[in-house]
Amino acid sequence: MKKIKRYGDTPKEQLIASRRDRLYSFIMAGETIRCTVVHGTRMVNEMRWNHQLGILETLVLGHAYLAAALMSANLKGGDRIGLQVECSGPIKGLSVEANAFGEVRGYLSQVPIPIEKPLESFDLTPFYGAGFLSVIKFPEDAKHPFTGKVMMAYGRLAKDLALYYLKSEQIPTAIGLGVSFDKQGEVTGAGAILLQALPGAEEGVLAALEAKMNTLASMGEVVHQDGFPQDWIHESFGGYHPRLLNQRGVEFMCHCSRERIRTMIAMLKREDLAEMIANGPFPVEIRCHYCNTAFDFSRQDLLEIQKKAADR
Repeated sequence: MKKIKRYGDTPKEQLIASRRDRLYSFIMAGETIRCTVVHGTRMVNEMRWNHQLGILETLVLGHAYLAAALMSANLKGGDRIGLQVECSGPIKGLSVEANAFGEVRGYLSQVPIPIEKPLESFDLTPFYGAGFLSVIKFPEDAKHPFTGKVMMAYGRLAKDLALYYLKSEQIPTAIGLGVSFDKQGEVTGAGAILLQALPGAEEGVLAALEAKMNTLASMGEVVHQDGFPQDWIHESFGGYHPRLLNQRGVEFMCHCSRERIRTMIAMLKREDLAEMIANGPFPVEIRCHYCNTAFDFSRQDLLEIQKKAADR
């Protein structure tokens, strides 16, 4: 993977930004409510630059990156989790995945997202339309992934993901996703929060917490407050006695490489590879869907791949 641009104008600013982009896990309400908070400003900016996205596309895919980061909180080892949307609206769909190290990657099915008139609000419901949301779990030791799917009832990723948790996993959940922009359309903040009821949660506690979330400022605005997230959590949910459990980094990261793309080319049918060598055009450019990194291959590169494949 090649990052087109890194967040921060100097190495020092980049280091500070990397330290701020983190996932925090809390417990509250007598250890009956799990709370996960993500600061993902650098992640969303670097994602935007690599995929060369406009404001609408950044908002849609940024929400999905933040959601995947939230969902990765309980992953371990080589576990991965994926989030996919297939819909009838202009967005068409998206695919994002995260691993236990907080590395997130993913793409939109439609870029740019077609719009008939300038955006009047950040309500994405008209852009999703009818569709399905899938959560795919890739446990490290499992032979096959496990997929859960729900019909999108709201056209809002946060609410439809909460619906998935309720219907597919029987876990009452509340989610907030936020990406903020300045007047020039630049991302100034990106953050997310997830609250889930654990066994023993009193009836109505999560509903009260969700109602409290609805009164809070956008997560994209609060992530840069002094003392975020600990001070902010205690200020917002102090009555439920939140306690920090752990934290780790999150990052826009894809492990694609030239060698991996070379291996994929070698797996093509012989006639398809021969046609590519004969007709080009050169250099042949192959892009990774997940991070939009381009890899160029000359005719000589393809001939060498063809020879090695024939020698096997």
